[in-house]
Amino acid sequence: MMTIAEHRALMERVTACRACPRLVEHRERAGIEKVRRYREWDYWARPVPAFGTPDAELCIVGLAPAAHGGNRTGRMFTGDPSADFLAAALHAGGFASQSTSQYRDDGQTLINACITSAVKCAPPANQPTAEEQARCLPYLIEELELMPNVKSVLGLGKLGFDAYLRTARAMGLQRPPDIKFGHGVRYELGPGFPTLFGSYHPSPHNTYTGRLTHQGLVSVLLEIQQFLRQG
Repeated sequence: MMTIAEHRALMERVTACRACPRLVEHRERAGIEKVRRYREWDYWARPVPAFGTPDAELCIVGLAPAAHGGNRTGRMFTGDPSADFLAAALHAGGFASQSTSQYRDDGQTLINACITSAVKCAPPANQPTAEEQARCLPYLIEELELMPNVKSVLGLGKLGFDAYLRTARAMGLQRPPDIKFGHGVRYELGPGFPTLFGSYHPSPHNTYTGRLTHQGLVSVLLEIQQFLRQG
């Protein structure tokens, strides 16, 4: 299928990108200095491509890979507590083949879903600048243009949710004024655009404090499954 070949070519361009000097320096330094528990790892330390295939009906959008998660393993939401929390929920919701996400080639596959990010490199303090987000925006636009079947988008956290809205506006969306991020929100964006869902981000801060529970995230994913089945 031509879309898959085009998607693969896009991911190759993504992983070769060096457009943001601050992000390049940070992601590569993280792969050299490492943290003690991963000192034996050969870090990916490049932009992290999307995980999944472009024929998926669900696109999950986060902000950026983690310095010692996706930046280490080379796969989105892989290799840290946030990744396992998300994987467990995706598995329970029918979107993943297993409940953990630890390293590339661990057997994890996504089912009718694709995970990507607004910014492809791990940023310092998990905070990319507005300029860095703007440089990455064309990649996310192109990804979504290569997803002909996508019917739903799940924005993880306010930053991921808002990043998708910026992308949709760049693709022609006339954004209604009352769209606000929240856990469990759902918005119909109009003809030509997928339905937008929101969830708190599965960060340790949210999960350890109980702001986001396993069942809370599973509930959102099951709502998306029901939406897709009704189709």
